[in-house]
Amino acid sequence: MLQNSRKLFRAALVAGLLAALPAVSGFAAEPAVAHEFKAGELTLKHPWTRATPKGAEMGGGFVAIVNAGSEADKLIGGSFALAGRTEVHEMKMEGDVMKMRKLDGGLDIPAGSTVELKPGSYHLMFMELSAPLEAGAKVKGSLVFEKAGEVPVEFAVEAIDATAKGHKTGGHGAMPMDGGEMGKAGHGG
Repeated sequence: MLQNSRKLFRAALVAGLLAALPAVSGFAAEPAVAHEFKAGELTLKHPWTRATPKGAEMGGGFVAIVNAGSEADKLIGGSFALAGRTEVHEMKMEGDVMKMRKLDGGLDIPAGSTVELKPGSYHLMFMELSAPLEAGAKVKGSLVFEKAGEVPVEFAVEAIDATAKGHKTGGHGAMPMDGGEMGKAGHGG
């Protein structure tokens, strides 16, 4: 009887230690498929970026921002642990040329709506990268809102040719990271 009690005690002790390990080590279990972060009425769904080749100086950040509240907010900036600076950008067609520009006034997030930052559209621009982004890694950062303030997030690094909507590879949804004019319609945006 005493030996069975010791075995049960040891098993309970080991199970308790294993359960506490993520909290003590600072690592928490996250869903394998997607991750999200909340700040008041805002939900930031699956912040992600693409892997970059060695020597790349820029990368793009993407996320779906859901505003379930009754008041609009505005994305005004952010941070990325491996970037010197982070800006909110937009890509859009001007005539037959795809252009990218910084949104100096930020990006409106209307009440009761979802705004998706995705390749070829609105996105975060990570500039002055200090290291290549490697697929499978997670990189800490934040999104800064006019009302909700700074929201810590973690960007999942996807494949170098990942696109929005499930991050399928290839196709015209892949956004070139040359920072200049993007060529004729259908080639990069």
